[in-house]
Amino acid sequence: MNAPLLITAGEPAGIGPELCIKHHQAQPGHVVVGDSALLARTAERLQIKLELKTWQPGTPVQTERDQLWHLPVALAEAAEPGQLNPANARYVLDTLDAACQAVHAGQAAGMVTAPVHKGIINDAGIPFSGHTEYLAAFAGVDQVVMMLAADSLRVALATTHLPLRDVADQIQPDRLKRTLDILNHDLRHRFGLKHPHIAVLGLNPHAGEGGHLGREELDVIEPVMHALQQQGMRLEGPLPADTAFVPSKLQHVDAVLAMYHDQGLPVLKYAGFGHAVNVTLGLPFVRTSVDHGTALDIAGQGKADGGSLQAAVALAERMTA
Repeated sequence: MNAPLLITAGEPAGIGPELCIKHHQAQPGHVVVGDSALLARTAERLQIKLELKTWQPGTPVQTERDQLWHLPVALAEAAEPGQLNPANARYVLDTLDAACQAVHAGQAAGMVTAPVHKGIINDAGIPFSGHTEYLAAFAGVDQVVMMLAADSLRVALATTHLPLRDVADQIQPDRLKRTLDILNHDLRHRFGLKHPHIAVLGLNPHAGEGGHLGREELDVIEPVMHALQQQGMRLEGPLPADTAFVPSKLQHVDAVLAMYHDQGLPVLKYAGFGHAVNVTLGLPFVRTSVDHGTALDIAGQGKADGGSLQAAVALAERMTA
């Protein structure tokens, strides 16, 4: 029996529960991690008849569209679409914990996450900077890499959720080397690329312009790249970010490493929003996610587009095959 993928339902006031129900209708056979009553109410709101079945780890999952298998995690208070409630912040993290525990125990093949709302979790007094950092802490790994993928375009990040003024301080040789090691390793072992070609962006405009616009390229990025190139890693750069994404430059590139969140992800999301996938590299298990937020403004209205969740599940299936 193949272990199933787990899909966490995300922020209960957002579109995550709706996405999970819609995905089940399109492709049954996965396990949703979330509150039983919330999933039942969401199905009723969508006028979809579903029997909720409780999944016991280690048992098979059927593929009937009228039966939704789920791993129950209880809400603190009933959730209303579009209305954030700090009382349910712990519930969101409990769904992640339940999924992580099952994956870590080998009872599930991997996990796919619906969007969470970082602000409301922090408002509840729980420090939380995002899925990526939370899952790294759970797995006990020192460093992970956030990467988004849309078709053949893959963009990884050297830093993730930081204020812009803090980014340069985080571009340090050891961390950058580890980031490139993780990216290269997972492109080979998770994506099946024998000798991946990675384009590395500079931090500063025009990649520092020979030190006239900043020295991070000369002092940090180039020395790290040179050392890894000597070990056989295929790296190109540091490249100016404003021209690195033109089609001719990307033609033979397997992934781009951007130095910070908004340097690389706007391009990726412009190219593939709605079917892009967020992947956490460097974990001992597979985790993918959607490329969008909780969309509180349309929650509960049946308008959510499930394209990104479907793409995230499809990629997780390929990575765990």
